[in-house]
Amino acid sequence: MKTPDNWLTIAVTGLNAIDSPGPGIAVIRALREGLNRPVRIIGLSYETLEPGIYMHEVVDKTYQIPYPAAGTTALINRLQYIHEKENLQLIIPNFDAELPQFIKLAQTLRSMGIATFLPAAEQFEARDKVNLYQFGQNNQLLVPRDKIIHTVAELQSCEDAFGYPLVVKGKFYDAVVAYTLEQAQKAFYKISAKWGLPIIVQEFITGTEINIAVLGDGTGRMISAIPMRKLYITDKGKAWSGITLEDESLLQLAQAFTDATKWKGGCELEIMRTAKNELYIMEINPRFPAWIYLTAAAGQNQPAALARMALGEEQPVYEGYEAGKIFVRYSWDHITDIKEFHQISGKGEL
Repeated sequence: MKTPDNWLTIAVTGLNAIDSPGPGIAVIRALREGLNRPVRIIGLSYETLEPGIYMHEVVDKTYQIPYPAAGTTALINRLQYIHEKENLQLIIPNFDAELPQFIKLAQTLRSMGIATFLPAAEQFEARDKVNLYQFGQNNQLLVPRDKIIHTVAELQSCEDAFGYPLVVKGKFYDAVVAYTLEQAQKAFYKISAKWGLPIIVQEFITGTEINIAVLGDGTGRMISAIPMRKLYITDKGKAWSGITLEDESLLQLAQAFTDATKWKGGCELEIMRTAKNELYIMEINPRFPAWIYLTAAAGQNQPAALARMALGEEQPVYEGYEAGKIFVRYSWDHITDIKEFHQISGKGEL
C-alpha cells in the first residue's frame, strides 16, 4: 500500500495482548499519540491468535513472520516481501528471543531504507541473564549471586550455595521461586522444556519489586527513565496495575546502568529494594516492557522518542514526569470473524 509522504509506516511485533502480554499494543498506542503525524502500523505476528492482529483500530495490517528458530535468511526474505508491499520506515521488535536476529540484520535493513534502534550485540550479551552477575561485578552494581546449570543434578550445589528459597529462571522468560529441592526440580524440567538450556538459579532477594523503563541513545545519554511499583501482580508475576514513583535513587541507578552500557534503545530494569534500602538488579529486559504506555501517560513517551531517534530526528532528554500515575490492565472480549482467522492462517497476512 502506498502511503502519503507525510505518513510514517512502522512495523511492530509483540501483538499478544493476553494475560502475559507483549509490549506491542502499548508501543503502538504511544506511537499514535506521540509522533504528531499520521502513522500506519504494520503488525508482525508469530501466532494466528495474537489479539492485536484483529484490533483493526490499533493495527492497520498484519503479516506473519517466521519464528526465530527459522533463522535470519527466512526472516529477511519475509521482511523484504513486506517492505515491497508497505514501504516500511521503521521496525520496533519487542520480544527478547527475536532481538538477536534483528540486531544481526540491522545494517541490512538500513540498506533497504528501514530503520531500527537496537543495542549492539555486545550490549545485548552483557546484560543477558547468564552474564548478569558478572555484569554487576564489572560495573559496581548490586546483582544477586547465581549459578548457570545444565543438569538437574546441579541443583544440589545451588542449594549448598544459596539455600532455600531460590529462584529458577529460563534463559528467555519464566521464573519460579522454589522452597524445596522437589519444587526446584519441577521448575527446572518445566522451564527447560519450554525455553531450553541453560537454566539460571539465582539467590532469593526479598523486598519491594520496582521496575524502571529506560531509554538510552547509545552514547551514554539517558533520554528517559520512569520507575514503577507494581500494585497488583498476576500468578505469572506480571504487573496488572502499577504506579509511577518519584525517587531520585532509582533514577540514579538507571543513569548508572546507562553510563555503564551506553545502552541504545528501550529496556526495563527489574529491581528489588531490600529492607536495608539496597537496590538489586534482578533482570535487565532488553526491550520495552508491556506497561510502556505508562511512560507516555506520565509525560515521557519513550516509544515516540525512540522512533524519532531511529529516524534521525532530534530528541532532547526528557525533564520531569508525573508521579502517582496508575495503570490498571483489563480484559476485553474482542469479536472477529472466522474469515479473518482463515485469512491470517492461510495467507499469512490480514
